[in-house]
Amino acid sequence: YAPFNRNHEKLIVMDIPSAEMTKYAANAMLATKISFMNELSNLAELLGADVELVRQGIGADPRIGYHFIYPGCGYGGSCFPKDVQALHRTARQHGYDARLLAAVEDVNQDQKAVILHKVAARFGEDLAGKTFAVWGLAFKPNTDDMREAPSRVIIDGLLARGAAIKAYDPVANDAAGEIYAGNPAVSLVDDLYDATDGADALLLITEWKAFRSPDFARLKQQMNAAIVFDGRNIYDPALLRKQGFEYAGIGR
Repeated sequence: YAPFNRNHEKLIVMDIPSAEMTKYAANAMLATKISFMNELSNLAELLGADVELVRQGIGADPRIGYHFIYPGCGYGGSCFPKDVQALHRTARQHGYDARLLAAVEDVNQDQKAVILHKVAARFGEDLAGKTFAVWGLAFKPNTDDMREAPSRVIIDGLLARGAAIKAYDPVANDAAGEIYAGNPAVSLVDDLYDATDGADALLLITEWKAFRSPDFARLKQQMNAAIVFDGRNIYDPALLRKQGFEYAGIGR
C-alpha cells in the first residue's frame, strides 16, 4: 500500500464489507449534497430567493463547507449514478427501503430536465424551426465522458420537440458524434461561437473554463435572440440583463 501513502494520508484498515460500503457511501454522500442543493434551487425559484446567496450563506458554516453544494442541471458520469444505484439496490436486496437514496436518484433525474422545462415554458412545447446552441456535452469539465450526462437528456428532449441543435464541447464532440451519428438535426461544431451563430437561445450545460467569460457583445450580435439558459449558474444575471440578454438560471 506504499503508493497510496506517499503523502502520509491516513490509512484506515477495515473489514471487506465495511470497505465496500465506504466506497459506495462516499459517492452517495456527495450525490446527496448535489441533489439537496438542487431541491433548494427549485424551492428558491418558488420563494423568489436566489439559491446562489443561499449557497454562500450555508457554505460559510464550517460544519457544511462549500464542497459539492453547487446547484445545476444534475450530475452524471460513471461513478455517482452507479454507486448511488448500487447502494440502493444492495439495501433492497437485504430488505431495507433506503428512501433517501431513492430520493437522491429521483431528484437528479428530474433536475436534468429542468432546463428543458424552462425552454418549453419560454418557447412552447413545439420547437420546430428553433435552433438551440448547447455549450458543454460531457457530464463535467475536463473529460469527454458523456455517460449519464445531463446534456443527453436535454438534447433528446429538444429533438423530440422538433428543435435543431448546434453543440460544442472542448473535448467531447467525438463522443457526441457517436451518440448522434446520422441525426441531421444535431450539428457538432468546432468553436463556441459557431454554435451560437443564428441560435434562438444558448444553453450552458457544462461549466468548462472556456465558457466562463465569453464575448457577450459578439453573442448578442450573432444570435437570433439574446437568451441564455444557464444550467450551472456561472454567469451573473444582473450583468447579462444589463447587456440586453434574457437570462434564466437555476434557482435564481
